[in-house]
Amino acid sequence: MACESCKVFVKEAIEELGLHPLKVELGEVQVKGELSEEKKKKLNKKIKTVGLELIESKGGVLIEKIKNYCQEYINSEIEKTVNISDYLEKKLELDYNYISNTFSNVTSCTIINYINLLKTERAKEMILFEESNFSEIAEKLHYSSLSAFSTQFKKITGFTPTYFKKLKEKRRKAIQELNKDLE
Repeated sequence: MACESCKVFVKEAIEELGLHPLKVELGEVQVKGELSEEKKKKLNKKIKTVGLELIESKGGVLIEKIKNYCQEYINSEIEKTVNISDYLEKKLELDYNYISNTFSNVTSCTIINYINLLKTERAKEMILFEESNFSEIAEKLHYSSLSAFSTQFKKITGFTPTYFKKLKEKRRKAIQELNKDLE
């Protein structure tokens, strides 16, 4: 799950199946009692309608946690001195090399590339819906300079931030679409 509305949807889907959710967090759900194969299939069918799916393997769960923490890192007001490797190590209580290797092996994308994709999607959102100028966006997303932000933005989107802002058709991807691109 990549957003608060996803959590609400999943919780409601679980309750519709007559189950009692104990915990519904981004990327993680716990229910009271045993979840039968039939109910798993029904739940998975229901949540697939909004681009979500059940993941039961330990590796799959770790990947979802990494993605969620990367997104949290991008959207938070963390000081610039905290880098993503330290952030993930602290959150997951695992060695970053293990985290990074697992992520790369499963997604065929490095964590840094994924972070850059997330930052670009967040930048698009900020360009389209907020009153921030490009320098403020670069600072909020922890780029070292406006030039570094512009270069990365153009590398990923094919457009300069200025040109993107002028586009009539907004070219923003949902987080679920971004995650599909990695699969």
